[in-house]
Amino acid sequence: QVQLVESGGGLVQPGGSLRLSCAASGSIFNIYRMGWYRQAPGKQRELVATRTSSGYTNYVDSVKGRFTISRDNAKNTVYLQMNSLKPEDTALYYCNADTLDAGYWGKGTLVTVSS
Repeated sequence: QVQLVESGGGLVQPGGSLRLSCAASGSIFNIYRMGWYRQAPGKQRELVATRTSSGYTNYVDSVKGRFTISRDNAKNTVYLQMNSLKPEDTALYYCNADTLDAGYWGKGTLVTVSS
């Protein structure tokens, strides 16, 4: 079992920045990929960014050049640095961790981009 706890969401003006954190605990040695997904009101959950244990990263086109996913292995934490935020980035952001047996989700952290 893997437990994930997100933090760092909040209200920010367009053009601003936020950094989301996701702390993992439990059977973290089995994790081969971690990532961030988001779900805006009335929309399906979508992938934002993922990072494998070997360092390979993947981003949805709409955030390329603005968001960066990183991982601190010593703290068992994955981050999502979000710059140049836009109103369309408003969503509930979820942390995800994949093992060979299952996928795990956090409860989400809300990001609101508004003036």
